[in-house]
Amino acid sequence: MKIEDWYTNHFETQLRGRYITMKHIYPLLDMYKIKYEVSVPGVSEKGQDIPLIKIGNGKKVVLGWSQMHGNESTTTKALFDFIRFIDQKENFQSEIDEFLGTYTFYLFPMLNPDGAQLYTRENANGVDLNRDAQDLSQKESKCLRKVFEALRPDLCLNFHDQRSIYGFKDGKASTISFLSPAANKERSITPSRIIAMEQIVKMYKLLQRYIPGQVGRYDDSFNNACVGDTFQNAGVPTILFEAGQYSQDYHREKTREFIFYSLLALFNIIGDIEPAKNYRDYFNIPENLKNYNDCILRNAKLKDKRVQVSVAIQYREILRNETIVFEPFIDEIGSLKNKFAYIENNVEGAEILTNSQDILTVGDNISEIIDKNDKSMIYFQRINSIIA
Repeated sequence: MKIEDWYTNHFETQLRGRYITMKHIYPLLDMYKIKYEVSVPGVSEKGQDIPLIKIGNGKKVVLGWSQMHGNESTTTKALFDFIRFIDQKENFQSEIDEFLGTYTFYLFPMLNPDGAQLYTRENANGVDLNRDAQDLSQKESKCLRKVFEALRPDLCLNFHDQRSIYGFKDGKASTISFLSPAANKERSITPSRIIAMEQIVKMYKLLQRYIPGQVGRYDDSFNNACVGDTFQNAGVPTILFEAGQYSQDYHREKTREFIFYSLLALFNIIGDIEPAKNYRDYFNIPENLKNYNDCILRNAKLKDKRVQVSVAIQYREILRNETIVFEPFIDEIGSLKNKFAYIENNVEGAEILTNSQDILTVGDNISEIIDKNDKSMIYFQRINSIIA
């Protein structure tokens, strides 16, 4: 069976959309604790459990954590897809047995349950846990560090979501990104960084089958307040995963699939089994640029502008009644020659209005953009289905 066919029919359907909290994963933990060890090494600032799952019994110890930022849930879905894959008995059994005998994978599926419930990047105290690696001021940070020091892992996996603002010079969007964090201010190529780079190259090559030209890497400026940089500095290879936007999939259901394939490549289940022969290939992965918007209207005429301009529209993610609503706003107005978007419309010199107002202002929330002289001509309209 092709892995794509397996995924289509067997991914974890209990987790959907962008709003994933402990309430959603408790049923899965109850199911898997029969087979795998599920412990609670710590609690959040609000007293919620921070569960840790142990899979496999191999000598290579891997520690991963998802939703360190509470509103970044795509990788949590992908990790439960991966667990479902490992747990099944019908396909890829030799590869799964090899994984279970080679690795011991410890996984925090949700490091920041309070932030997940609030749908915020920070925890309940407004602290970014990925800037708390030195201060260790929060219970969640202390929990991760305690487990890290107890396990002394061979590899760490730091799972995140990235915003839909990243792309490349050629106009393609950055759907998945990786980083081998720096270990010092000099950004030296240390042994641990080389291992992380080699693993990233392996995943990058596999993903070219699915999203060619849409995989990037982040700038590796050193920040010892970040967990990845701290662990890399301690000599433990650490990989940052960033799940981004794929076309109009604001639920990020396709992106979770690409993260799933990345994990299979990382653990030598699919793709090139041999490690990358040259870590320098890592630097051939294009670096992310902040050059993308959700929508751009080109060649528009505005009441307060003498020349035609482009109007960039971006979505804000708002939590309402346990549902994520995507609210559009005006992000930028100008020539935007070096900007791209998932949707681009040429309004061909039409004078446009938003919310019945003549003047478009950066930062304003909008519902639709129409032709001033023909209000039946709608150039942009908030899509009600973009709700997760």
